[in-house]
Amino acid sequence: MTKENPAQRFMRATGKLRAIFGPANRSALGHEMTERNRQLLTQRQAETQQWETLRRPDGSTYVVPRNPDDKSLR
Repeated sequence: MTKENPAQRFMRATGKLRAIFGPANRSALGHEMTERNRQLLTQRQAETQQWETLRRPDGSTYVVPRNPDDKSLR
């Protein structure tokens, strides 16, 4: 038997609660990434690099483009 990861143990421990509040996705978590998923991950990481998070004095945050002239990913 394979060792359960923390997410799987949580799912098993909360089984009765999920019966009341609704099911959660129970797909395999320990699989290898496909080539398509690797490409999507690389693309998403590149997209996040174009933004910068700024914090206002009141503690709220907002994002602005790092380089307003770069339209490559927008």
